[in-house]
Amino acid sequence: MTGRRGFGAVVGAGLASAVLAAVAGRQPWAHGSAPGGLGELSATVEAGKVPAAGALSLVVLACWGVLLVTRGVVRRVVAVVGVLASLGLALAVVVGHSTAPDRVRDAYRELGVDRPDVSLSGWYWVAVVATLLTLVTTVAAVRLVPTWPEMGRKYDAPVDSASPSTGQPPGERDNLDLWKAMDEGRDPTA
Repeated sequence: MTGRRGFGAVVGAGLASAVLAAVAGRQPWAHGSAPGGLGELSATVEAGKVPAAGALSLVVLACWGVLLVTRGVVRRVVAVVGVLASLGLALAVVVGHSTAPDRVRDAYRELGVDRPDVSLSGWYWVAVVATLLTLVTTVAAVRLVPTWPEMGRKYDAPVDSASPSTGQPPGERDNLDLWKAMDEGRDPTA
């Protein structure tokens, strides 16, 4: 996929995977239950979360937003930042595989439960899939971004804010100059 056809597919998949990673990053990746019918204790839910994953997935999501409104070298740099954030997210997922269950066990021990039954939740596996997708799409963006369409320059800010007819900044023109410009058929706000 190259050019405009690849643009929609890669950006759509990138946005979807970043949103999915952000949702999964806010959920507990490990949960446990205490023997004796106590079940999951609410004090242990926060221990199963990996906040770095949620933060890094939001960085990836922000990169996709910036990619849509920039051009040229800036666009390519933002795509590289997206790859780096995706790699950080992948590292958080790998580290979270062991640290999230360990933190849940520690939380149960603080509550006096010696041998809790701790396992990874489904959100961990959602995060794994979403992370792989974010990594693939951001790498594809780095490669394909030069061929993607760019936003037009129609709404860019003017380079020089001085009036083309008078050479004065807009704040220094008086009302008479504005009326003269309109009489001549020029836009006085341009």
